[in-house]
Amino acid sequence: MVGRSYQPLLGFIVLLLCTKPDLGSSIQAGDAKIGCKEREREALLKFKEDISNDFGILSSWGREKSKKDCCKWKGVICSNQTSHITKLDLSSYKYKDEYRHLRGKISPSLLELQQLNHLDLSGSDFEGRSMPEFIGSLTKMRYLNLSSTNFSGPIPSQLGNLSNLNYLDLSGDSNVSSENLDWLSGLSSLTYLSLNQVNLNKAIRWAETINKLPFLIDLNLKSCDLPSPITPSLSIFNSSLSLTFLDLSFNQLRTTSIFPWLFNFNSSLVHLDLSYNLLQGSPSDAFENMASLESLDLSWNQLKGEIPKSFSSSLVFLDLSNNQLQGSIPETLGNLVSLRFLYLVRNQLGGEIPTSFNNLCNLRILKLQQNNLTGLLAKNFLACANDRLERLDLSFNKFVGSVPDFVGFSSLKRLFLGHNQFNGTLPGSIAQLAQLEFLKIPSNSLQGNVSEAHLSSLFKLQYLDLSSNPMLDVKLSANWVPPFQLRHIFLASCKLGPRFPGWLRTQKRVGWLDISSSGISGVTPEWFWNIMPNINRLNISNNQITGVVPNSSVEFSRYPQIDMRSNYLEGSIPLFIWQAGWLDLSRNMFSGSISSLCEVSRGASAYLDLSNNLLSGELPDCWGQWEGLVVLNLENNNFSGKIPNSIGSLQAIESLHLRNNKLTGELPSSLKNCTKLRVVDLVRNELFGNIPSWIGRSLSNLIVLNLRFNEFYGSIPEELCQLKKLQILDLSNNNISGMIPRCFNNLTAMVERRRLIITYNYTIPCFMGFSRPSSYIDKQIVQWKGREFEYERTLGLLKSIDLSSNELSGEIPREVTDLLDLISLNLSRNYLIRLIPPTIGRLTALDVLDLSRNRLSGEIPPNLSQIQRLSVLDLSNNDLSGKIPHGTQLQSFNSSTYEGNPKLCGPPLVKKCQGDGKEEDSPNNEGQVQEEENDLWFYIGVALGFIVGFWGVCFTLLHNISWRNAKFKSLRKQKN
Repeated sequence: MVGRSYQPLLGFIVLLLCTKPDLGSSIQAGDAKIGCKEREREALLKFKEDISNDFGILSSWGREKSKKDCCKWKGVICSNQTSHITKLDLSSYKYKDEYRHLRGKISPSLLELQQLNHLDLSGSDFEGRSMPEFIGSLTKMRYLNLSSTNFSGPIPSQLGNLSNLNYLDLSGDSNVSSENLDWLSGLSSLTYLSLNQVNLNKAIRWAETINKLPFLIDLNLKSCDLPSPITPSLSIFNSSLSLTFLDLSFNQLRTTSIFPWLFNFNSSLVHLDLSYNLLQGSPSDAFENMASLESLDLSWNQLKGEIPKSFSSSLVFLDLSNNQLQGSIPETLGNLVSLRFLYLVRNQLGGEIPTSFNNLCNLRILKLQQNNLTGLLAKNFLACANDRLERLDLSFNKFVGSVPDFVGFSSLKRLFLGHNQFNGTLPGSIAQLAQLEFLKIPSNSLQGNVSEAHLSSLFKLQYLDLSSNPMLDVKLSANWVPPFQLRHIFLASCKLGPRFPGWLRTQKRVGWLDISSSGISGVTPEWFWNIMPNINRLNISNNQITGVVPNSSVEFSRYPQIDMRSNYLEGSIPLFIWQAGWLDLSRNMFSGSISSLCEVSRGASAYLDLSNNLLSGELPDCWGQWEGLVVLNLENNNFSGKIPNSIGSLQAIESLHLRNNKLTGELPSSLKNCTKLRVVDLVRNELFGNIPSWIGRSLSNLIVLNLRFNEFYGSIPEELCQLKKLQILDLSNNNISGMIPRCFNNLTAMVERRRLIITYNYTIPCFMGFSRPSSYIDKQIVQWKGREFEYERTLGLLKSIDLSSNELSGEIPREVTDLLDLISLNLSRNYLIRLIPPTIGRLTALDVLDLSRNRLSGEIPPNLSQIQRLSVLDLSNNDLSGKIPHGTQLQSFNSSTYEGNPKLCGPPLVKKCQGDGKEEDSPNNEGQVQEEENDLWFYIGVALGFIVGFWGVCFTLLHNISWRNAKFKSLRKQKN
């Protein structure tokens, strides 16, 4: 009976198996669940064959029995009803400190996944291949994310066939482009679109296409090189009425013609970002009509005019920073009562902060720095927002008066008031800012005392900057233990000394410490060097600190920037200091050798200045360990010996200063490897030999070459004329002979009228492979008008040639007068002969001209008087002759300018020239009178001889008829 009762059920099951064979295979697999389709499983395995499985992302995919069900593979999701694969999510992901991703190509086998509606391969690396066209055949697709996948080339128009697509993200690949966006027209269901970084610079009708996407909510076209719309206004017909998020930042939008198109979305738009474009003109008042707008970013454009008086009353975020806006801040901004974030940074705004800002009760961040705002800050300044305001930045303006009492600002975390004109004392209410993390009030006129009472409640303080308030006396007890651990301390140019601030010993996390020019004297305490491990920048310069820097065992966690210049530190330089990434120990009393820098396995410093000390010994020969060095200054010490060959290993070096030492020998040929050199200063050493010709061939970036006061000999190599950028050439006070090269007119930097500041941009290593950018403006001591001056920012303005005090011979080549922007020319104290070039007047930029103590002859060229800027002229002790050319400039110089030229005459010399009238009595007057009398008798004799001879011939012709006839016949024949 029991067996019979199951017969109908058994027959039903058999019938079911016959009609639904797939279901039978599913049950055969062992589960109640439906397994994946075999055809789709094979398609995924073919996909895997084209992928390099570097991170084991597809390790769960395989043909093994245990991996038979592809619905259980990583990243694969199947339909519970049909077992078809519907979702494939193989996006990259972060594991510990690395991103794991796929690499290879997309196989067309994915076409077998006809029910696929979700595909995410974002973050994969498809190695610059083209985006596959066949993806456009996956017509069930609703979600497609191919962002940051290293595709290149055009977006296939076939993507426009995905009519069911709701979400499309192709962002993050700058090598992908699209000449137009017409293919988007078929994606009528699209709600999210991101093409960030896709090149759309030819898609001039992009705005029209966006209008055809009626359900679009979120549009991201950031960094697409997007052009301005070609029409000033676009119809709202068929345009999206639901667009809420629009990011058009970092594009090439130039005109405010974009605004009418934007106003199509008045009723829906919530977020609008137009930052980092090229928008010009005035911002529109029509933003007031965008009733739903909560976030508006117009920063980093070229907008001019005044701030609009009206905006959407719903605004929460408003950024107009980094434009050219002028006028006052309108009072109507105070009506935006929902505003939380207001940025008006770096404009040209003036006037006072509107009193209506007291209505902004929800304000969290207010940044108004780098404008021309003025006036006093009222006592009730921002009173309504005092319990909500977190950041306030009013720095780099012109505010005056006292720093306001910030009573009740219980949420304030960052307070920036620097670079204004605040005076008076630091208010005691600062102590009530319990949440304060950053306190910056530098470069004002604060005075009075800063005591523990100001800071004792600031438990969260990390950044303290009161620098450049020279009347501010920071009176903190040496035994005080602050409640905070500061990371940045800036107390430069305050009254901090004379004792070293003892409270600093408690600060174990300091990354940046600047106590320069603060009146500190005496020896640094031993504990000071124990707070160094985390230091990033240390500046104790321009104090009166004495004593020896201990040879501490401290090891920096990074490569700090250390500035100890202009103190009285002495002794040898300790080993740990060489770990710095930037080091200035100049103008101290350090002594001994610097050979310890060779004990550093790899010098990290990009800048090393040990000048103006008492250092001695030979230069170390291990510069190959300092390959990142850009600036090396060892001038004004007592170094001796030869310049080592390893100096040529400094292939990054741009500035080399070794002046005023006792260095000997020839210049090492390895120096020609330092091809980036721009300044070479070897003045006042004992270097000798020929000036190497490789300087001109290899150091093509040289701007300054100064070899003054050495013992170089031989001729000036013509290869120096290849230095196209050279502006200062000083070879004076050597033993150089031969002629001045005629190719000096190839020094084109002295021909062209241009000005520059000699600045070096470089990076300073920090830690873990990171570095930070830095720069340095070079300085140079130049012989100018007979004295030595140090030039820095104006160094690039000088264009000078000084070859004085050598043994040069021959004439001054005319080619020198082609250097039209030359400011100083000194060829004195040589053996130059012949004429001053007659084209010397072309050098109209000359301020200094010294040709004295040579053997020049001839007249002074008249056009020399045309050089109006000439303030120093010396032509003395030559063999010049003739009259000094007339001109206000030349006659304004003292007679010593021309002395030692006995054949010169005319003002300003006492000696007058012939024809200038009676001369004053002088030892030569008597001889001159006698010479004039002899000349008179000579002319009288000539006249009498002519008269006697003429009348003698006439008398003969009149009285001798035959001779007369013969003579006239002869004259007629000659005429015929």
